[in-house]
Amino acid sequence: HSTERSCLLRELHRFESIAIAQEKLEVAPPSPGQLRHVFFHNALPFVGFGFLDNAIMIAAGTQIELSIGVVLGISTMAGKTAALGNLVSDLAGLGLAGYVEALASRLGLSIPDLTPKQADMWQTRLSAHLGKAIGVTIGCILGMFPLLFFGEEEEKLEEK
Repeated sequence: HSTERSCLLRELHRFESIAIAQEKLEVAPPSPGQLRHVFFHNALPFVGFGFLDNAIMIAAGTQIELSIGVVLGISTMAGKTAALGNLVSDLAGLGLAGYVEALASRLGLSIPDLTPKQADMWQTRLSAHLGKAIGVTIGCILGMFPLLFFGEEEEKLEEK
């Protein structure tokens, strides 16, 4: 409706004038507490992603090696089964990304309260990237748990 459009346009102009006024103000860098919040806000979902990615890749790669790899004579060292396992893992990761983010939000992970200028500062970007890198590292290490079960299977196969 025209009244809704004019109301929306009026609010957009008001928001734009506020943004222009804030742009002229000198903004203090984020506090250490805010940077910690940014770090954990970025790290937690990536722990989940790294965990799922590695666990699925190991399980899928093993199953591919035991089925398709045996039939086609593809070894793990050839990298083809690892690549196929990675493909399955990445596709699963795409499908599960929304669930990981929803779980992180259910755990009370709120968006850090920063101004747009603070969010664009180097300290904030560094904290976000470190959170993602450390989160995915921890997740990948935890996602290696399927390897605990493969030693027993290999021993059974060797006995047969």
